[in-house]
Order: sequence, then structure tokens, then C-alpha cells
Amino acid sequence: MPESLQPTLFRSPAQLLAFGFGSGLAPKAPGTFGTLAAVPLYWLIAQLAPGLYALALVVAFVLGVWICGMASRQLQVHDHPGIVWDEFVGYWITMFALPIDWIWALAGFVAFRFFDIIKPWPIGWLDKRVGGGLGIMIDDVVAGVMACALLHLALWWLG
Repeated sequence: MPESLQPTLFRSPAQLLAFGFGSGLAPKAPGTFGTLAAVPLYWLIAQLAPGLYALALVVAFVLGVWICGMASRQLQVHDHPGIVWDEFVGYWITMFALPIDWIWALAGFVAFRFFDIIKPWPIGWLDKRVGGGLGIMIDDVVAGVMACALLHLALWWLG
């Protein structure tokens, strides 16, 4: 990528957030590193009551549509691999209303990465057909919902 299109994290607040405070700059598997960077922030928001947690998710999603779209336009690249705010939000969705425990945080990480990488229907379909900031965000949101449903099923089964 030409230098003029390189991320400018410290000059653009949108890129700083979109690139997950720098975690998306990992040379290999930036989505995985972005998800890892989302975990400590999860521990902070996990303390919220479920209604406030859901509100935080909505705010993070709406903000994410804007920042991912802005960063994408600034870089002139749709869904640059280093844009990982969508992974942050997808992981936080995965963890909605689950026990606040390291084993569930790890299970959420694995489940979310599975759905985000494999992209079963409708995730892959959405990834290919929706553009802009919404397009960057929506596949990870759906991956988070699917991972969350799987983990709640496991929680119920282990019950």
C-alpha cells in the first residue's frame, strides 16, 4: 500500500478506533489481534447491568459504522484488514449476558473467531453484499450473535 494510504492512527481519531488502538496493525491475523484487544475492554463493560451493556453495544455499533466507514474512505480501501473495531463489537456481542469468567471469555473468543473466519450463511453473504461502514460491521455483528447463541445454548446445556 502506498505510504499516503497507510493508517494514520495518531492523526485520525477514526483510524485510531477503527484500528483497535493499534491492534489491527499486526502483520498476521489482525482480526485475531483485534479480538484479543477487545477482551480487556469487555472486562470493563461486563460489569454493567444487561440493559446498560445492550445500550453500550448499540452505541459501539453505531459509532463503528461511522468510524469504519470514515477510516475506509480515508484509506481508500474497503474493509482494510487492519480495521478491527468490528471485531471489538462482535466479541462484545458474543459475550452478552454470559457469566463473567475467564473460561467464558475464552470460549467467546474461540466461538467468535470461528464464525468470523468461517463466515457461514448469512455472514459470508452479508460480507460480500453490504458496503460502507455498515458492510464492515454487519458480518461481525451477525458472527457475534451466532457465537452468543451457541454459548447460551452451551450454558443452558451445562446448566
